[in-house]
Amino acid sequence: MNDAKRAMIFERLREANPNPTTELAHMSPFELLVAVVLSAQSTDAGVNKATAKLFPVANTPAAIARLGVEGLTPYIASLGLFRNKAKAVVGLSEILLREHAGEVPRAREALEALPGVGRKTANVILNTAFGEAVIAVDTHIFRVANRTGLAPGKDVVEVERKLDKTTPDAFKLNAHHWLILHGRYTCVARAPKCAECVILDLCEFRHKNLPNPKPVATTARKVVPAASLPPPRARGRQPMAKTARAGAKRGRGR
Repeated sequence: MNDAKRAMIFERLREANPNPTTELAHMSPFELLVAVVLSAQSTDAGVNKATAKLFPVANTPAAIARLGVEGLTPYIASLGLFRNKAKAVVGLSEILLREHAGEVPRAREALEALPGVGRKTANVILNTAFGEAVIAVDTHIFRVANRTGLAPGKDVVEVERKLDKTTPDAFKLNAHHWLILHGRYTCVARAPKCAECVILDLCEFRHKNLPNPKPVATTARKVVPAASLPPPRARGRQPMAKTARAGAKRGRGR
């Protein structure tokens, strides 16, 4: 895929959604950090339901640390891996209090040192909370980048590196949100909604999921089995039927 086509893809995505953002509900960098850690193997909608109950009670590192793992668990028990997530959220809260004065750090290395925070989560925080032009690659973005040909790679790190290198600067800040939303709602895993895709003509995926065209109606000639056809008429004089021969004999006898 060439640079011109990449730019057109992002132009189309921007036209469809000029101001994209995360679907995780949050009011501060810490709330976003907690929500992203909780979102592993869970839907954003599910996380938002959990944090809608949690954040009015505890939405700071100090408040989460006071809850502790046992106190936090009931608020997030509806999420997958909730026990491990509870340990991670309490652990990162304690580190923020001890090492960062209760603030979410803006350095990648410091973020990745927190429990439950990997490269993708760190990129989400840097991009969404602090406005840095980095691209976090999750399963949706990994699929879109490979399927469309935008930035094919064998793993998320390679895809991230290619997106960072090839995405025009004008689109880099919001590229993460455009691609993740495109993968979540249009370029889905099992049956991509190609007929609804705004970049259909730019996508290099060979097996697009498009409805089959209606077959053109044709008038087919009816084939009649040979066994159902009457026997061909033989040339020359045909033998008389038995009844006809009998009638002829009676006529001569009168």
